[in-house]
Amino acid sequence: MQSVAEFSIAEHYPTRRTSGPVAWIYSHAIHQWPMALMAFIGAFGNAALMAVVPILTGQAFNMVLTGAPDLKKLGNLALLLAGSQVIRGILQLGRNYGFEFIAQRVEREVRYELYISLLGKSMTFHNLQPVGDTMARATNDVREVNYMFSPGINVVVGSLNFLIMPLILSTRYHPSLIITPIVFTILYILALWHYLRSLRPVTDEVRASFGVLNTRLAEALDGIEVVKGSAQENSEVLRFGKNIIRYRDAAIQQGDIEARFLPLLLLGLANAAGLLHALLLYRQGAINVGDVVAYFGLLMMLGFPVFASLFAYSRISLGVAGARRILELMNRETDLDQNIAGHSGQMTGEVQFKDVCFHYENDEPAVENISFRVEPGQTVAIVGQTGSGKTTLARLINRTYDVTTGQVLVDGIDVRDWNLDDLRRQISIIEQDIFLFSSSIAENIAFGKPEATQAEIEQAARNAQADEFIRTFAEGYQTVIGERGVTLSGGQRQRLALARAFLTNPRILILDDSTSAIDSATEDKIQRAISAAARGRTTFIITHRLSQIRWADLILVMRGGELVAIGKHEDLMETSPAYRRIFSD
Repeated sequence: MQSVAEFSIAEHYPTRRTSGPVAWIYSHAIHQWPMALMAFIGAFGNAALMAVVPILTGQAFNMVLTGAPDLKKLGNLALLLAGSQVIRGILQLGRNYGFEFIAQRVEREVRYELYISLLGKSMTFHNLQPVGDTMARATNDVREVNYMFSPGINVVVGSLNFLIMPLILSTRYHPSLIITPIVFTILYILALWHYLRSLRPVTDEVRASFGVLNTRLAEALDGIEVVKGSAQENSEVLRFGKNIIRYRDAAIQQGDIEARFLPLLLLGLANAAGLLHALLLYRQGAINVGDVVAYFGLLMMLGFPVFASLFAYSRISLGVAGARRILELMNRETDLDQNIAGHSGQMTGEVQFKDVCFHYENDEPAVENISFRVEPGQTVAIVGQTGSGKTTLARLINRTYDVTTGQVLVDGIDVRDWNLDDLRRQISIIEQDIFLFSSSIAENIAFGKPEATQAEIEQAARNAQADEFIRTFAEGYQTVIGERGVTLSGGQRQRLALARAFLTNPRILILDDSTSAIDSATEDKIQRAISAAARGRTTFIITHRLSQIRWADLILVMRGGELVAIGKHEDLMETSPAYRRIFSD
């Protein structure tokens, strides 16, 4: 069964995720079949022309040993040898270019598919999935898939053709000379099978430990203020050191398996046995000196697949391990779908909760038995102690999460029956932890409406009381801010987020404690801006500020995930102990 994506963005290969890592990679690579054909022809031609070298060398030996060699014939052999190697070089270039082209194209397609998949995942998925591990899969694991083709499969295909040539050409000197190449090939395949079987769990651990290492690094850097503010640098170094040791041990284990690569021993034995066999046949008069030289040269070709196997098959194993991790991430199912055929249209902003319960994946209850109704254009304040379920309640409206039981209705229609894109386009959420992109102020404000004009952007900024501080920057609206808006104060970031919301003109506006970092001098201006923005649209305000709660049309009091009281400020102060306790604490 194909996993359900929150957004079913059109993809080139929509059925790929149902298969295993090898089949999935193949489904990408097969679309590059012209390049693959060129690469395989180049690989076979390269090996065949390499076999020409010992054959012509053996013929040259026989000419020289006659005592009066024909210089013209020797010259022709030399020219033939040189010409064959020029052609071999061209074929080798075709092989390398073909596999490198496939590697780059597959990497591009895998990155593209993974990125689309990540954008399509639900917020539940992203809340539970460590960012560092995701980045490791999206960067290093994808790169390993590239290396699997070049140099991995490139070298393997080339080397296997080197393995074939002694089998094909040995019998031209004597039928029995095929014994050594056959025995070596059989033992080589068995040893390689055991090698790959031993290597797979180790390469899986190498990739997994790197993901853990990257996760801790990302968390430490993202929370650097907490780390340094708590003087926990040494503790973080120790934690990071443990992850490094795990990654190092896995890499060493991989190296240990590679060091005990049995075909290296088999190669030495094959060369010795083959040469001894050829010399015995020469002593019996069955073959001549040139045949011995040519045959031994063919046996020397077995060295390339052996030495190439040391790193090429490791690259393939790491690539498959990386693909397995990428595919596991993409195949992780979510419970939300875009519902393309669902209801769409301009909403009025009516919101109703009917016996709503929501539990997280660990079955921990977040909200229980919530029922209320909000008319279009009303302003609703949601209050309660930390952890009472306020934010979770608001996120059920735009389907960041889906209810476990009950219904959330917008304009009388269950949110699960709305086209998700249309639903979310008309709902704007401003959170306490504001995220801004590392781009210009104008681009950040216009993020939800890229086609907005400069005049619209500036008007939205004025409505959010942000225009004044923006114009203090030398480049004004074109000022590039740092990642997450680190170059701005908390109040400035929140006013830009307000401007971004105002520009999209949502029918439902959710403010999740979004004015907490605004100073008292700016609070009145922001209050007026929010009040103006709330006119004509349904507004949910999660806040502890009494100044914002007072003018709400409806106040929801949350406690322990339950709605314990509902009403206006004056009524609740008289009837709700939980509400009074909020302002007395």
